[in-house]
Amino acid sequence: MGESREATRGDLSIDGRALSVLREPSASPGLPAVTLSWAQSSNGAIAAAGGVRAALSCPESLTLTHRLRGMHRGILVGIGTVLSDDPLLSVRLADGPQPQPVVLDSRLRFPLSARLLARADRKLWIFHSDAPAEKARELERRGARLFVVPRAGEGLDLAAVLRALAAQGIHSLMVEGGAHVLRSFLSRELARQAVITVCPFELEGPCVLEPDAQGRTMPAFLESWQENHGRDTVTWGRFPS
Repeated sequence: MGESREATRGDLSIDGRALSVLREPSASPGLPAVTLSWAQSSNGAIAAAGGVRAALSCPESLTLTHRLRGMHRGILVGIGTVLSDDPLLSVRLADGPQPQPVVLDSRLRFPLSARLLARADRKLWIFHSDAPAEKARELERRGARLFVVPRAGEGLDLAAVLRALAAQGIHSLMVEGGAHVLRSFLSRELARQAVITVCPFELEGPCVLEPDAQGRTMPAFLESWQENHGRDTVTWGRFPS
C-alpha cells in the first residue's frame, strides 16, 4: 500500500501531500483527520529548557507552516504552549481561511491576558475536565466556548475531544504542541500524518521523541518526503492507517 500511495502522490510538494492525505476517506469515521506539526532542533528539542521561549523555524519553513494551517478547519495546542508562547494560532504568513483555535486545558489554567481571548475573527474553544466555576464563567464572558470531556490518564480523553470537534464540523485538525500533547496523539495513533521542521542547531530542552540508537528523532512513517525550506529541513510523513 505504501508503494501505491507514493506512486499516486508522485513528486507532490509537502503542501500537496498533506492536502492529499486530508482528502482521503477516513479510516476512523467520526474523527477529524489529524496532522501533527512541530519544529525541533537537530537533537530533537522543541523548546529551550525551563520553558524559555525559543524561535526555531526560519522564515521559509514558518511560511510553510502557515500554509498548512490554512488547509485545516481547526488548530490545537495544550495549555503549556499557551503559558509559554502566548500564540495566536492564526494564518498570517500565507493566504487561507483561519482555522478554529482549540486549547486542551484540563484544570482550566488559561490566563485571562492571553492573546487568543482578544481575537475577534475566531473565538477560542477550550476543552477541560475540572473547571473552577468562576473561572469558567469569566472565560465564557470573554467569548471562549468551553467543552467538558472526561480525563484519561494524565490528561484529557483525546478521542472524546476529537469526537466533539467532529460534531462541531471540525473535520481536519492541525496539532502543534506541546511535547506532551504531541506524544499523546502519537502514542494513541490518532494522527494521519506529521510535518516536522528540523533546524540546523542543537538545543537543550523537551523533546517529542528522544533520539534512538542512531540519533534519529522521527516517528515511524509508512511513507515520507523531505524538502529544504531556507536553512531548515522539513519532513512530511504518513502514518500507517
